[in-house]
Amino acid sequence: MLKQIRLLAACLLLTTVALAQWKQQSINTDSSFRGLCAVNQNVAWVSGTKGTVGRTIDGGASWEVIRVPEAEQLDFRDIEAFSANVAYILSIGKGDASRIYKTTDGGKSWKLQFKNAQPEAFFDAIAFWDAQHGIAMSDPVDGRFVLIQTDDGGATWKPIPPDRIPTAINGEGGFAASGTCLVTQGKRNVWFASGGAATARIYRSTNRGQTWTVHETPIQAGVASAGIFGIAFRNSNNGLIVGGNYSLPNESGKTVALTRDGGQTWKLIDGPLPFRSGVIFVNGKWIAVGTSGSDVSNDGGQSWLKLDSENYNAVSFTKSGVGWAVGPKGRIAKLEK
Repeated sequence: MLKQIRLLAACLLLTTVALAQWKQQSINTDSSFRGLCAVNQNVAWVSGTKGTVGRTIDGGASWEVIRVPEAEQLDFRDIEAFSANVAYILSIGKGDASRIYKTTDGGKSWKLQFKNAQPEAFFDAIAFWDAQHGIAMSDPVDGRFVLIQTDDGGATWKPIPPDRIPTAINGEGGFAASGTCLVTQGKRNVWFASGGAATARIYRSTNRGQTWTVHETPIQAGVASAGIFGIAFRNSNNGLIVGGNYSLPNESGKTVALTRDGGQTWKLIDGPLPFRSGVIFVNGKWIAVGTSGSDVSNDGGQSWLKLDSENYNAVSFTKSGVGWAVGPKGRIAKLEK
């Protein structure tokens, strides 16, 4: 009987996968995309190299290429959008290359809200609880990660006092690979992930970043190119992290771990996937993407089946189940049944 139940579950999972596939969409740019935000079934935004932003308002049937003025040399690794008109973008790099811009008119104009003034800071990601309340993170400066936050829609960005953030390990940093090494959930929860040191860790706050705890994970680490690259939570307790070593993108091993206590403890799902940089929970499934393809899990992350072998950096879905993935050379794909 147990064998029959397992066979039935496997067949159901295979049927689910067979019905869904990525469909490539066209955009007139060869920029590499790592920022992605699905707003609703019609509206999505992407961002990437050469100061490029993309937007669709028709479900991806067409994509508009938007150039942010005087930002041609910037790499926009993260984007957070709230409508067809309102979006925030974050560029990466040391010193003043790390910036935050906002548009309220669909990308026709952009306001520079934040320009990093710390020479050694390097911002990795930005996330929001709602359109007014957000947070952004940088790699450590003087032994601690740098965090800034806004409570007024980005009109002002204020630093979180460093002494509220646990001390970083030598060599520890974040990965600006998918915009999901920093995520928010609910009204007050926030997590960010690290790697590049002896261990890969999760930093956790339940009060919008005012105080933090840090927790060990079993994800592969120990070299500069390895650690946690993406985080997703389906509720305040249940989450999943993905990562690995991006210099060895086809190597599987300690790349996926689950939590059931809000990120305080993590259980390794041993050897299911190669390196993955982004993950999302939607309609009862986990979907993970990386440089060697994408995968889906229907059983809470315990087992995975391959969707395709394309190169993706990031994934984003709406709550209704409409989603996209993005990658290098202008790659945009939409998951369709």
